[in-house]
Amino acid sequence: MTANCILERVAETKSTNDDLLERWRSGQLIDPVARIAHRQTAGKGRAGRAWLSNPDDSICFSVAYPFKRSPAQLAGLSLLVGLAVIEGIARACNLNKSLLLQSGLRLKWPNDLLLNNAKLGGILIEGGQAKPTDPSWMIVGIGLNLRNASSIEKNLHEVGAKVSAIEDLLSKDSTLPDAEYLWLSLLDSLEQYFQNFDAQGFAPYQQEWSTWDAYANQTVCLSGAGKEPIYGLAKGIGMDGALLLEQEGRMISIYAGDVSLRVQP
Repeated sequence: MTANCILERVAETKSTNDDLLERWRSGQLIDPVARIAHRQTAGKGRAGRAWLSNPDDSICFSVAYPFKRSPAQLAGLSLLVGLAVIEGIARACNLNKSLLLQSGLRLKWPNDLLLNNAKLGGILIEGGQAKPTDPSWMIVGIGLNLRNASSIEKNLHEVGAKVSAIEDLLSKDSTLPDAEYLWLSLLDSLEQYFQNFDAQGFAPYQQEWSTWDAYANQTVCLSGAGKEPIYGLAKGIGMDGALLLEQEGRMISIYAGDVSLRVQP
């Protein structure tokens, strides 16, 4: 993506996602844009939640990308981004993905990266299509913890939340790649995955994502504001990226929304 993408680096902003969303809404986006900020003062997570990070210990950026597909044809995009991020981490850290899997790196449906059940990173996707003849401009926000997970964890308001960092994937004699190198590796990976997704959709990635499924064959609870909790046995994902839950011998499909997914004890 670096060859065909505008790269923007800023010291501070409220939210890189909001910066790019504002440009999309005002019709200013022409080419793909990747915007990274050393510090985000109002970083966003899903469902309006705040994304908390320490500037020197995290990497936070957003990518505005024009898909040829309509918004209705972008099912599974957040899952695809998770796969692209894993590929980018592997390249930047010079690690085989099988080693990352053995180390406990996983993807949590629909938009989180976990390391041994502790949050390593998150994905937020916004945007849309202004009119039917326009591309679907999707703003993909990514936040990853680089180091000092315990320090980040102390700043969280969520009781019992666990945090991990990329440095936890490395051996003692390995060096954490600098943020710039990691960012460019992630952008290259995202470009490859975006192009393939635009041509083929999510179905070819269903099996690959299942390899990294954090909650496969575990009893889970889905909860959301104003909604009754949904319980079931997580049975992977469909070809459209929907979460498959088994309930009393029948299978139901759950699509990403304002929901929280947790393993039941």
